[in-house]
Amino acid sequence: MVPNDELIRIIDLLNTTYESEEAWHGPSVVEALRGVTPDMAGRRISPNTHTIAELVFHMTSWRIFCVKKMQGDATFDITTPEKNFGALPDKIDDFEWEALEMELSLSQEELVNELDKRDDDEFLEDIVPGRDYTYYDMLHGIVNHDLYHTGQIMILKKALAFKSAGSRFDDDDEDEYGSHYGSSHEQDDYY
Repeated sequence: MVPNDELIRIIDLLNTTYESEEAWHGPSVVEALRGVTPDMAGRRISPNTHTIAELVFHMTSWRIFCVKKMQGDATFDITTPEKNFGALPDKIDDFEWEALEMELSLSQEELVNELDKRDDDEFLEDIVPGRDYTYYDMLHGIVNHDLYHTGQIMILKKALAFKSAGSRFDDDDEDEYGSHYGSSHEQDDYY
């Protein structure tokens, strides 16, 4: 039997990226979503941007994609905008937001459970059914995907807070780095 050291590292990366409060890269997915209200989740900062709710739907969709591929489903795919980012209403209510967060959490659990079924690292070099890349690439891809969209969520949260506060800044209203965004608003540890 081949050891599963790499698989254990991948599971650890998935869990750290998703829910760790001590990830070196900054906030985890769970940390980024903390404090997001249904109103914030459904608002756009401009017409051509995704909402936080759409990003959560998207992250869930790609976790489900990974699970389906690990289960050997060569035909499963995300081929439409509705499957990729959802067809969500313009206004997200408490129930819809809670459901989106729960589906993301369940998809994380399902992905880790699917990985836990594997006894060794050998499958990581196998080609994903219906694709031309390996499971190793796919699983590292989902970690990177989470980091990318977590960064977007953090930016959206800040922009929405700034916008909803009706903030306006003058040329004199800058922080020590020349930014208007940090001068009158609480700073966090993630730059």
